[in-house]
Amino acid sequence: MECALKLVDAQATRALGGRLARDWLALPAAHTRPLLLLRGDLGAGKTCLVQGLATALGIDEPITSPTFALAQHYQGDHGALVHLDLYRLEQAAAADELLAQEEEAALELGALLAVEWPERLSLVPRPCWQLQLTLLDPQNPEAGRQADLIT
Repeated sequence: MECALKLVDAQATRALGGRLARDWLALPAAHTRPLLLLRGDLGAGKTCLVQGLATALGIDEPITSPTFALAQHYQGDHGALVHLDLYRLEQAAAADELLAQEEEAALELGALLAVEWPERLSLVPRPCWQLQLTLLDPQNPEAGRQADLIT
């Protein structure tokens, strides 16, 4: 299913994250739940969306981009979250290896796995939901974003 949304501000971006987390939690745990692949330029709102995921999962600690740590694990009242950022990994093999490690950890935790910069991977993992965030006006981030979701 494909869907396009206009997100007028950061609050709308976080709200979309919350909706995605609730949809993900509603999937049967017996089936393999999808990863969430987040695409978009720097400043497009990927981490903001992950903050919305975290809120819906009952995570009350601050969510920041794991650009330097590469991965962060969070546990909330309603579920767990693994937040992965592949931006600094230039080699696809390194990105693939890190994803495999974090995917295993996410499965053990029953966690939603959100991956920023999945274009660093050698192939698109399945099953996945893909979300492209695009600033409507790159000169003015306050103008909002376009979210294109493929589930």
